[in-house]
Amino acid sequence: MRQLIDVLPPVERAVLVAAPRKGSADGRAVQEHLDELARLVDTAGAEVAGRLTQQVAAPNPATLLGEGKVEELRALVEDAGATLVIFDEELTPVQGANLERELQARVMDRPEVILDIFSTRARSHEAKLQVELAQLEYLLPRLTRMWTHLSRIRGGIGLRGPGETQLETDRRIIRRKIQQLKAKLRDVARHRANLRSGRVPLLTVALVGYTNAGKSSVLRGLSGQHDILVEDRLFATLDTLTREVDLGEGYRARVIDTVGFIRKLPHHLVASFRATLEEAREADVLLHVVDASHPDWEEHWEVVEGVLAELELDDKPVLPVFNKMDAVPDPLGFARRARELHPDAIFVTTVRTDGLEPLKAALRAREQDARPTVRIRVPHAQGRLLAAIYQAGEVVRRTATDDGVEVAVRLAAEQVARFRAAGLEVRAAG
Repeated sequence: MRQLIDVLPPVERAVLVAAPRKGSADGRAVQEHLDELARLVDTAGAEVAGRLTQQVAAPNPATLLGEGKVEELRALVEDAGATLVIFDEELTPVQGANLERELQARVMDRPEVILDIFSTRARSHEAKLQVELAQLEYLLPRLTRMWTHLSRIRGGIGLRGPGETQLETDRRIIRRKIQQLKAKLRDVARHRANLRSGRVPLLTVALVGYTNAGKSSVLRGLSGQHDILVEDRLFATLDTLTREVDLGEGYRARVIDTVGFIRKLPHHLVASFRATLEEAREADVLLHVVDASHPDWEEHWEVVEGVLAELELDDKPVLPVFNKMDAVPDPLGFARRARELHPDAIFVTTVRTDGLEPLKAALRAREQDARPTVRIRVPHAQGRLLAAIYQAGEVVRRTATDDGVEVAVRLAAEQVARFRAAGLEVRAAG
C-alpha cells in the first residue's frame, strides 16, 4: 500500500478567488458562487486550500484585483502551499500572465476549470470533438501563457486537453485544427438530421436545466432504464441521450436528455455544443428541469433561460418541471410560490414510483391537444391502412359499416394528411 501511495501524483491545492463588481448580483451572492466553484474544483480533482474575495468598483486591467489584494493573495498562496489560483471571473490573457508572474503559481479561471471537467467527462466521439474545439478556441489567445505551463508542468487540472496541442504551439496549426473540428461537427449535424428524418413521428421533448438538477434521473424514471447514469456531481453526463417512453393510456413520447448548463458557461463551449443541442431545437417542447431543493433555484432558472436565448431556443414552448420535491421542507408553500411565477409548473420527484405521474399527465394532455379526433372510413379491402391508423393514432371508437369500418381516432395533422392522400374519407369528429 505504501508503494502505491508513493507513486500516486499529489492532489493539487487551489486557492479560490472571487472579484465581483460592487453592488452587482454576483457581489451579493459571492459566497454561494464560491461554493459552486469549490464543487467544480472538487469535480476536476483538486483540493480547496483557501478563499479570497474582493468587491471591485472596476476591474484592474492588469491583474483584476487591486495591488494590495494581489499581495494578500500571494501570502495566502504561500501559507496554504497552493499550486493553483482559480478565479471565479474570466481572466484576460494579460491578467492571467501578470498574475502568474506576481503569484508564482499557476492561474486559472472558471471557464478553464469547466473545460477541463468536460475533457475528462466526454465519452462519445462527438462530445470529444466538441470539447477539443472549445479548448482550442479558448487556448488560442492565451497560447503564450499556456505554453509556459506545458513546458514546466505535466498533468494536473486544466492541462488534460487534447494531447497533440501540447506540441502544436504554432497558432497557424491550431487555427487549421479548429477548422477541421468545425467541419467534422458539421458532418455530425448532417448525420443527426438524417437520423431525425427517418424517425417515426412522436411527441418529442428535450430536458434542459442547470447541471445537477436531476435531468438524467427524470429520464431514467420515465423510461425505466436503470443503465442511464445518475450521479450527484456537476456535469455527470455530457452526451445527448434519447429514449422512447410510455406515458400511459396508449401515449408515447421521445425524450432527449441534454448537457446541463451552469453560471458563466464558457461561450466557446456553448458554441461547440450546438450540434448536440440541435436535438433540442427539433423538440416540440422543452422541459426545464429545476432543482426545487436548491436555495438558488431562481438564479439557476435565469442562467438556463440566458443560455437558451444564446442558443436561439428561447422561442420554444417551455414546461417548468420542479424536481426533487421530496427534499423541499414545505412542498405546498413552495408550490404556491412557484406557481405565482410559473402558472404551468409541474412538481415531481424521482424517489417515489408515482413521483413522475404529474409530468406524464401533462405530456399526455399536450399530445391530445396536438392530435384532434377525426373520423375515418376504411373499406374492407384496405385492412393494411386500418392497421396503420391504429399504429399512428389513438383509436377511441370503432363502428362497423356495410362496406368496412369507421374509426374515431386522435391523429396528428401530418397523419391526417397522409391518410387523406391514401384516398380514405376523413371528416372532423362531430
